[in-house]
Amino acid sequence: MLERATRTIKTAGLLLAAYFVLNIALRSVLPHSLELDEAEQSFFSQYLLAGYGPQPPFYNWMQYAVVSVTGMSIGALIVPKNILLFLSYLFYGLAGRRALKDEALAAVGMLALITLPQISYMAQQDLTHTTALLFASSLFLYGLFRTLDRPDMASYLLLGLATGIGLISKYNFALMPVVALIAILPDAEWRRRALDWRMVAAVAVALVIVLPHAIWLQGNLAFASSDTLVKMAAGSEPAGVVRIGKGLLAFFVAIIAFAALPVVIFAATFRRDFVRALSAGNRWTGMMERMMLASLAGIALIVLFTGSTTVRERWLDPFLLVLPIYFLAKMQAAGLDLSAGLRRFRPVLPVLMACVLIALGFRVVGAGLIGTYSRPNVPMAGFSREMTRQAEPALVIASDTYIGGNMRLQFPDVPVVIPDFPAPGIPAYAVAKGPVLIVWRGKKTATAADAIMPERFSSALTAADIALQEIGSLSLPYYFGRQGDNFALGYAWVWPETIE
Repeated sequence: MLERATRTIKTAGLLLAAYFVLNIALRSVLPHSLELDEAEQSFFSQYLLAGYGPQPPFYNWMQYAVVSVTGMSIGALIVPKNILLFLSYLFYGLAGRRALKDEALAAVGMLALITLPQISYMAQQDLTHTTALLFASSLFLYGLFRTLDRPDMASYLLLGLATGIGLISKYNFALMPVVALIAILPDAEWRRRALDWRMVAAVAVALVIVLPHAIWLQGNLAFASSDTLVKMAAGSEPAGVVRIGKGLLAFFVAIIAFAALPVVIFAATFRRDFVRALSAGNRWTGMMERMMLASLAGIALIVLFTGSTTVRERWLDPFLLVLPIYFLAKMQAAGLDLSAGLRRFRPVLPVLMACVLIALGFRVVGAGLIGTYSRPNVPMAGFSREMTRQAEPALVIASDTYIGGNMRLQFPDVPVVIPDFPAPGIPAYAVAKGPVLIVWRGKKTATAADAIMPERFSSALTAADIALQEIGSLSLPYYFGRQGDNFALGYAWVWPETIE
């Protein structure tokens, strides 16, 4: 049955659709406490802004549009994400069809994305902006390969659309169009594609998409780059050969971590055919090789220039995404009979899908067994019930986007703010039309006497001459946790009469 299902893009797409429906169902039955990126999207979905911080705004804009229509719920967070992931696979398969000229191989290539852990597991676990990047990268590959194969105006417009979306999804996508141009320049026919007048239309589409955020970015560059620079910072490591060596080693390890599983699976299932194909090639494999090498060289230069000793595998997502198509194209170029290898390869795919679903579920329901808790194990629903037994808040002020996003899910009709966002310098509690609930991460104590409000809250309240009506701390057991393993929140109430 699976063999028949992978013979065409359409039937493979139906298989993937069923897989993502299972992912949605799984996340729906797990506790509705949010992951870090889910909470961020929950919080930011209250606002439509040109920029939100260190990450570009494409996913935020999409989430805002969804929540504006459906309201805030766990479904409003997980369904759009799974749709984007499904489209990532679909456009990847369409790109493969252009390069491989074989719909059956393209269908296998589309499903083979499941062999990349950063795409199959990590993106499902939490990542949102990276999900947008995967979607944009797959769309870009499809637009690029279609333009190289049979250029028409639609191909160029699609390329521009993908470039624009990519640039406002993750900043590292900016390398993609550059390395694509480098990759096609050696081929005389493809070089003419880059010089075609329709490329102007592609650039125009990309600029229209990017312009609102680009204007914001011009005045907020330091803010937007701060998180990335912190992640890449070398810390106390002194400058010199040692730091360069550590940075390059981290880069090399990231490449291995990204590519190891697909290489092992392709080698184990195609065996000698995979090895023999390594020396084969055609214009398509050559172009993909140049794209990957140019992008990796660019990242290596960034590592050297910034002095970074940290390189995360997901930073390589857009640049090594093409690996499954590349492997299939190499074996196809070798003129090998791949039927035996495909028979061995196909059953691996549903096994990997099942492994992803089991791992996603077990990390939550099995947390007590392994003693490591994920954020869905945090009892946010219990906290919200306990803190609001006396009254419903008219406004929630949270210490960070993680707490704020979870409070937003628990109180979908109540505005949630964090200090200095969305309006710097405006004490939101001073203009509230009812009780204000202030929430922050606490210590594992459960008495009001032990509750300590963060200084940025207490000093602001003191400056505004506002008295607290109640302050407390809650420590509740994790979902599926071991006895004695708790998570704590501190909270305080400001009532209307204390504001006047």
